[in-house]
Amino acid sequence: MTRKWPLSGLVLAVLWLFVRGVAAGPTLEATLRNIAGEFLIGLLVGLPVAFAIRRYYADELAVDQSIRVVPAALAYVVTFLWELLTANVDVAYRVLAPSLPIDPEVVAVPLRVESDVAITTIANSITLTPGTLTMDHDAETNTLYVHAIAAKDRESVLAPIRRWEDYALVMFEGRDPSLEVPRHPGPDAPEADAATDGGPAAGTAGDGPDDETRGETDGR
Repeated sequence: MTRKWPLSGLVLAVLWLFVRGVAAGPTLEATLRNIAGEFLIGLLVGLPVAFAIRRYYADELAVDQSIRVVPAALAYVVTFLWELLTANVDVAYRVLAPSLPIDPEVVAVPLRVESDVAITTIANSITLTPGTLTMDHDAETNTLYVHAIAAKDRESVLAPIRRWEDYALVMFEGRDPSLEVPRHPGPDAPEADAATDGGPAAGTAGDGPDDETRGETDGR
């Protein structure tokens, strides 16, 4: 365990480099001096800010746990970039195709992640990917409602979301995705979702006798 605010100040210093930008020098040595100078300025700004707001986040950070989530975070970024690339190509094809092959639909996606940051990360990833949009999140059932312009195959909508969720379970909640089974029984059985969450589906007879039969039985 280590104090968290110095690490937060270090992160702010790195962000300072990207926000400010670093002027390239005539030589590599001059460029490195410019980077070091801007980084020092970032530390002078970032460390006091991180110290001042330290009460708003945890005092200590488990460094070993943070290191363990790095592979999952990198895998998440790589997977997202791949989906972003392929989705751009797919949407461009559908727009340019003479028949305009779109099949829009809203798909309910029950989530396994529970933390706000994990849900928000996945919801934003969906929205940033062309062809899909996160419409709403039902906090009571922990379900995202996703609009897709090509949802003829429901599994094609669910697959990338499930991959992101696997990595998010490790990154944000420290849980093993192999032990977290999705609540719905399968991508091709939306009716089964309703039956699982809310009891017998509408129009399905219960186990006991109906009202008329019970009345006849009681009158004997």
